[in-house]
Amino acid sequence: MLRIAAAVLLIATAAHAETGDATRGQRVFAAACSACHSLQFGKNMTGPSLSGVWNRKAGSLASFPRYSDAVKSAGIVWDDNTLDAWVTAPEHVIPGNEMTFPGVKDPQHRLDLLAFLKEATKPGATIAQMPQGGMGGMTGGGSARNLKKLDPEDRVQSVTYCQDTFTVATADGKKRKFWERNIRLKTDSSDDGPTVNAPALVPAGMMGDRADIIFASPAEIGKFVSKSC
Repeated sequence: MLRIAAAVLLIATAAHAETGDATRGQRVFAAACSACHSLQFGKNMTGPSLSGVWNRKAGSLASFPRYSDAVKSAGIVWDDNTLDAWVTAPEHVIPGNEMTFPGVKDPQHRLDLLAFLKEATKPGATIAQMPQGGMGGMTGGGSARNLKKLDPEDRVQSVTYCQDTFTVATADGKKRKFWERNIRLKTDSSDDGPTVNAPALVPAGMMGDRADIIFASPAEIGKFVSKSC
């Protein structure tokens, strides 16, 4: 605990000489954070929702079940200084955490990001989440579209596999073949996930050769995927 507290004190800036710009910070958030974190209350993604994060104890959001033991036992409360330190270098603040994020090294970018987050994460804030930056949409990360209403070409009817190939039949009457390492089977039980018995085929990658099949629950996978040569 002392080591963690010392790391926070060493990294954190007690008083910022410069001020942050929330508009610029929203762009930093889109590029660096939105692939893994939502600003919407109760909407967790790869990481926990950031809604209400100020003055919240690390690892304490009850609706998020994937905290590492390191984060849950850190004893840190998120405020201007601890968040600045965390965004700079998460591994230095909580050694052994599982957040795969290298940090925002530019001090002004961090000031801008925190200025945006301080407003956007307040309970009841109405700032819309911007689309994720980078390649989150192509790799399956980030804010996925709502899968309740699907076009026929995106609605899976059946999935068969033979040797190293998956064949996906969709509601438009077409079949697509994927190498087994280029298809991923996923579930989404959230309000944005597909309806029961209507899995979604979601393109991934830039070449059109990869895709995710997203089911409403794990139980559906066995119903839709069968061996057929």
